[in-house]
Amino acid sequence: MRGTHVAITGASSGIGEALAHEFGGAGAKVTLVARRKDRLDALAQKLTNGHGAGKAFVAAVDLSNVERATDWIGPAETALGPIDVLINNAGVQYVTAAADLDPVRCEYVLALNVRTPMRLTCALLPRMLARRSGTIVDMSSVVAIAPMPGMFYYNAAKAALANGSEGLRGELLGTGVHAVTVYAGLVDTEMARTGIRDYEDAIAKSLAPVGTAAELARLIRRAVERRQPRVIYPGPYSIADWFPRLSRWCTAHLAPAPKLRGNGSATSAPREER
Repeated sequence: MRGTHVAITGASSGIGEALAHEFGGAGAKVTLVARRKDRLDALAQKLTNGHGAGKAFVAAVDLSNVERATDWIGPAETALGPIDVLINNAGVQYVTAAADLDPVRCEYVLALNVRTPMRLTCALLPRMLARRSGTIVDMSSVVAIAPMPGMFYYNAAKAALANGSEGLRGELLGTGVHAVTVYAGLVDTEMARTGIRDYEDAIAKSLAPVGTAAELARLIRRAVERRQPRVIYPGPYSIADWFPRLSRWCTAHLAPAPKLRGNGSATSAPREER
């Protein structure tokens, strides 16, 4: 990965931060994209060891503004050269009963989880095709295969991103450009911990396999290097890919139910993967 330019959206915390450490530690040049500039600056300082040992570019932008979502690409490529790997990691999650959702607020979920990553892919793909090299990594979720109760918009968003990513990979065969689709299960991040608290059944919640952001980041780097088609993590969630109908039945009938507030609007804050 040495010298490869890797752009990571949602890089300020959680999985995105772990990805920055994984790729930066392997010698890649990294562009860090998220809203929280203070966190990005601190992360960039760690990656460069404070002495310019590595290369990092910070782009503090609100990616939910789809029309401006690509503005950072030009400055990033001016600073670090053409983007070789785009990791569409930024996302947002509500865990709320569908009857309590405010559809207007939830359009934010679709913007950040679907429209922005597709806009970024469309911006960078022609350049990658011209060079006959590059990788698009789309961070989807196991809920794209086995949707969870309480994630009405999130289920739809991650399924849309996954299907777009899977179809793109076939389209790119023979071009030198590759797409990796990541189906993340429960990974120990602040977003996941907060989301779990919005479910009722503590016993059911305790049975779910939990992975680490660092291990997922390592598997994603390996998938990029080996041009693997997809990553499913933690491993036990692969059963959803093997037996999707059974998995959907299990999540519909056995998964914990979200807490019903009965007020007609989503009161919990969105859980951001940044």
